[in-house]
Amino acid sequence: MKKPEISEVAEGVSREVLPVAPSMGPALESVSAPQALEPVDRRVVFISGVAILLAIAAGFVAQLLTAIIHLFTNIAFFGRFSAAPVSPADNTLGAWVIVVPVLGAILVGLMARYGSRAIRGHGIPEAMEQVLFNQSRIPPRVTFLKPLSAAVAIGTGGPFGAEGPIIATGGALGSFVGQLLKVTADERKALLAAGAAAGMAATFGAPVSAVLLAVELLLFEYRPRSVIPVALATATATGVRIVFTGGEPAFAMPDLVQPGGAALACYILLGGVVGLASVFATRAVYAIEDAFEKLPLHWMWWPALGGVVVGVVGYFAPRTLGVGYTNIEDILSGRFVGTAMLFFCLMKFLSWSIALGSGTSGGTLAPLFTIGGGLGSALGALLVWLAPGLGMDVRIAALVGMAAIFAGASRALLASVVFAFETTRQPLGLLPLLGGCTAAYLVSTLLMRHSIMTEKIARRGGRVPTEYAVDALSHALVRDHGLRSVVTLLGEESLETVRAWLASGVPGTSHQGFPVLDANGGLVGVVTRRDLLDGAEPGGRRVRELIRRPPAVAFEDSTLREAADHMVREGVGRLPVVRRDAPERVVGILTRSDLLAAHQRRLDAAHRREQGIGGAKRPPEPRVPHPA
Repeated sequence: MKKPEISEVAEGVSREVLPVAPSMGPALESVSAPQALEPVDRRVVFISGVAILLAIAAGFVAQLLTAIIHLFTNIAFFGRFSAAPVSPADNTLGAWVIVVPVLGAILVGLMARYGSRAIRGHGIPEAMEQVLFNQSRIPPRVTFLKPLSAAVAIGTGGPFGAEGPIIATGGALGSFVGQLLKVTADERKALLAAGAAAGMAATFGAPVSAVLLAVELLLFEYRPRSVIPVALATATATGVRIVFTGGEPAFAMPDLVQPGGAALACYILLGGVVGLASVFATRAVYAIEDAFEKLPLHWMWWPALGGVVVGVVGYFAPRTLGVGYTNIEDILSGRFVGTAMLFFCLMKFLSWSIALGSGTSGGTLAPLFTIGGGLGSALGALLVWLAPGLGMDVRIAALVGMAAIFAGASRALLASVVFAFETTRQPLGLLPLLGGCTAAYLVSTLLMRHSIMTEKIARRGGRVPTEYAVDALSHALVRDHGLRSVVTLLGEESLETVRAWLASGVPGTSHQGFPVLDANGGLVGVVTRRDLLDGAEPGGRRVRELIRRPPAVAFEDSTLREAADHMVREGVGRLPVVRRDAPERVVGILTRSDLLAAHQRRLDAAHRREQGIGGAKRPPEPRVPHPA
């Protein structure tokens, strides 16, 4: 038996054609090597073009859905056929206002039962579930039923924002297009995320936060091939919004004053308190949902029960009805404060949580922003009253509360911070927003395992990624893990001799795979232990006759991720390691056990505690090859 050389491995690979020894026959004409993982290619350009067209459609869908909501509101509360903007809070129905949300909820229940159950809820968890477990395939009928059901629910007084259904509709539209085209599952996911993010951008004119929301809640990654289409889509959808409604911020605020150090500390503390509220709100929604599950009544009728609560609350607090974006603006500008505002926020929470828990169709963003803004405003006013010298601004406190409650409930930290800035255009609020939202995020992660977006998926047995880290295999090189003495076989050796050697039990015989070399030491293939031992009597056969295909190899400068992917594609458990400048020479071997062992450094970095001062170590030097 021959003991060959050892070598190294890393990244960036291309397929190369290698000559083989003439004695090996014409079947083995090339080796199969790992392919380099390119960040972008022509497909990204194509998907980006499709995403731009999707964004234009999503921009028009956002305007259409808003108009349909106004149409249902006018019909349900004012008895007129008009799409003019109007608030259901201005109705003159008296006690009859209780009936309107119930009728709308009955329609939503019928649509859910006989159309698609997927229209229930606020849409983002359902989109996440399709991304994670169904290759981003949303049933096409959801594309049409979701906006229609949401328009009915909100137009008849549902205490939801239009942005949730628009986001869900944009995602469904992206998925639908991705199912029509011949694309990969990853490309379909990018289209789904692009459609969803475009819906958010078209609603609020917040393209950057829409990209961040897509990354944090839908893509579960940050890669050029997925972020580029999403970013182009949000920019396009924002342009469509500007054409229809202008470029003014979604929530106008008076100019703010630069907060001092003491005020900043208070805003961070306020964010932590609002984080507690986000935990309470999330648990309350799912506790209500659990309560509905126990009712001896078909789920189709649950929204009607929630509609009763919406109607009763709307009778005593009319501003809780409908979208209510003006309520957010009034709170942020300081026009809506005091006990009246607190009462409104409590009623809004009661109406929204029960309606959402009942399984109707509606969004969570606007209600959370309203509740969080009101809570922040109230806490800010309390701090101003207790310590007027701190320099607190009630308006900044409301802004921090609005963003912090969403950061805590959804765990979309960066999206929450940037959203509050983009929708108000108040740069002086950025520092308080960053501190307050981070505090809320910290409290939420400490006290709650799942977010309002992922709890439903977790209850169904799914696992949602919550951390985005660099793949441990993508920056580890083959040369650092696959260089060792390799036991090889000669192609011209007889099978009888090899079997006798395997039976001897000497060192090297326990391996599961062996590279096969020609008379000049060049690689011609790989055989496994099973290949050598299975089958009929040798009968003068040679080892080379067991080789069925060209060898799959790994270059020493490839990454372990490329090598692992290559193993999967080729269906093998080991790869001979070769150099690019001498691809016929075996310098090592990489096995699946090596791939698992490569995670040890990641585990040490996460769990091994050590003294930092004086303890820094240089990265390990590449192993030097030993002669054969």
